[in-house]
Amino acid sequence: MLYLHGFASSPRGRKAEALRGILEKEGFRVLAPDLNVPSFERLDFRAMSRMATWEMKKHFPAVVVGSSLGALVALAAGRSAPTAPLVLIAPALGFGRRWVEKLPPGENLVFFHHGEGRDLTIHRRFFEDMAGADWDRDPPETPVVVIMGSADESVPFDAVRQVWERWAASGRLREGSRFVEIPGGDHGLIDQVDLIAGEILAAANLGLGPG
Repeated sequence: MLYLHGFASSPRGRKAEALRGILEKEGFRVLAPDLNVPSFERLDFRAMSRMATWEMKKHFPAVVVGSSLGALVALAAGRSAPTAPLVLIAPALGFGRRWVEKLPPGENLVFFHHGEGRDLTIHRRFFEDMAGADWDRDPPETPVVVIMGSADESVPFDAVRQVWERWAASGRLREGSRFVEIPGGDHGLIDQVDLIAGEILAAANLGLGPG
């Protein structure tokens, strides 16, 4: 399994570690690259996507899991290497547009980085570049499972649901694709890792990845 972490996080985040503890007992090797490339301060979505694409082509994972911003990375990488089903956890659809609207003035912005446990600066250009991204325009070429908490405080539930409905209306969603709503679930979904792990195992069993 390839796990792609979210914004201001790391491969050792709480959700990643919790899923690793469950899935490794099921015989899965969990690969989780550090997507803070070339660094958090100079974060570059294209570099993140290239790294994910390289990992997908190198390892041929049975399933690719993207959390929050990592879900957008999974969608982008999946265009170049459609090798496995996708599981998108609280996908940050519309990420750039929402953040640009809320950003304070200035080129260097400060965010708390959960992986580092401290405030770090990041350049404004990252968010401006993301504002023009449209990786969620079309459904992926492989089966996709979207998992959303109805009380997500970071990514609007209705916005993600609308993207899903657009994908469904296109008639291009692959067999096995589904939208999973977690009533009352927040953005982190730490309390729902057992459910998420079950969805990951089910997606892997769709048989598109070599294991």
